[in-house]
Amino acid sequence: MQVSVENTSALERRMTIGVPAERIETEVNKRLQQTARRAKVPGFRPGKVPMSVIRQRYEDAARQEALGDLIQATFYEAVVEQKLNPAGAPAVEPKVFEKGKDLEYVATFEVFPEFAVAGFESIAVERLSAEVADADLDNMLEVLRKQNVRYEVAERAAQNEDQLNIDFVGKIDGEVFAGGSAKGTQLVLGSGRMIPGFEEGLVGAKAGEERVLNLTFPENYQNLDLANKAAEFTVTVNSVSEPKLPELTEEFFAQFGIKEAGVDGFRAEVRKNMERELRQAIKTKVKNQVMDGLLAANPIEVPKALLENEVNRLRVQAVQQFGGNIKPEQLPAELFEEQAKRRVVLGLIVAEVVKQNELKPDEDRVRELIQEMASAYQEPEQVVAWYYKNDQQLNEVRSVVLEEQVVDTVLQKATVTDKSVSYEEAVKPAQAPTAD
Repeated sequence: MQVSVENTSALERRMTIGVPAERIETEVNKRLQQTARRAKVPGFRPGKVPMSVIRQRYEDAARQEALGDLIQATFYEAVVEQKLNPAGAPAVEPKVFEKGKDLEYVATFEVFPEFAVAGFESIAVERLSAEVADADLDNMLEVLRKQNVRYEVAERAAQNEDQLNIDFVGKIDGEVFAGGSAKGTQLVLGSGRMIPGFEEGLVGAKAGEERVLNLTFPENYQNLDLANKAAEFTVTVNSVSEPKLPELTEEFFAQFGIKEAGVDGFRAEVRKNMERELRQAIKTKVKNQVMDGLLAANPIEVPKALLENEVNRLRVQAVQQFGGNIKPEQLPAELFEEQAKRRVVLGLIVAEVVKQNELKPDEDRVRELIQEMASAYQEPEQVVAWYYKNDQQLNEVRSVVLEEQVVDTVLQKATVTDKSVSYEEAVKPAQAPTAD
């Protein structure tokens, strides 16, 4: 087999492969012999059909099959021989494809970029530390109570945080417009659900009262046909209900799966969950800074095949997340290219860090992480057992741990600054990273 390779770009390779005619004929004859053992031809017993008849009937199909298999096999042999690492399937173009002649074809493909990860010392990381204070715990309990608020009819004027049941009709230039009217709508004042001025205009209203609100749609309103237009809303208040927060009772605790623990037990469980969230938030922020630093210090070219595959994965995820009667391929690729590029480049860089430092998942850390995740469930032992019985899920945890070990490896050489902050600041989501 003859092989020559041409570098047509930084990552694209054009490989010409020649396969001797003898090898082709050997493969064709092998298939014809297999066919002869099972072929059913009128006038002949199975297995007794003359090879001349078999060749006349089946040679063309056997040759096509043999050529396809040989291209696949010899391409693999050639990339191994040339020590190439294809990043996707090749585009194959036959040059000589005639009976009795050597097979010659050209395979064009991209290879994975070859690089060494560097620049750990240039990465700066701010590592936060925080504690769950009693005030943070009290605030969280109030959040949980508000999430379970109920409303009771109030015989008074409406205030912020009250829930109103309303009918309204919206008009522009005296004409009712599409989507500007509704009946029996529940609206919490101060929620910001309606355009500016709508909710504010209902403060002080009583059940049975009608108010006319003259408002203007914002310039950046999602419906461009309405943006920056003046509208008149006639609103009828059907009822006013005031919020009633639930008391910290056993019944309330039971909604969160906590029974017969009392207020102290409930507070302890909430604190434990907050501390777990805090640890994860700090870990995530450190990881994001490390990954951003690795991207900045290691600019590499991305194989188009890998980028296209990642874009397609993100398309599928978007359809699964948001639903709708749309096929993934109908979503514009440019919507996902930036995110896809970041994920592909980071995947290549992380893999190279693992390779350069000969990292393997620390099984003790794997178990610790599984136990940490399981602690959020009522039967943690069962959750731990489930992970160790499910290879796919267990390998996903190992991948997470390996990524954490990559972060630790970078932190050993990076410039790390420790900073004490409040719980709220520590758990506040960081700004989403962008691709370079």
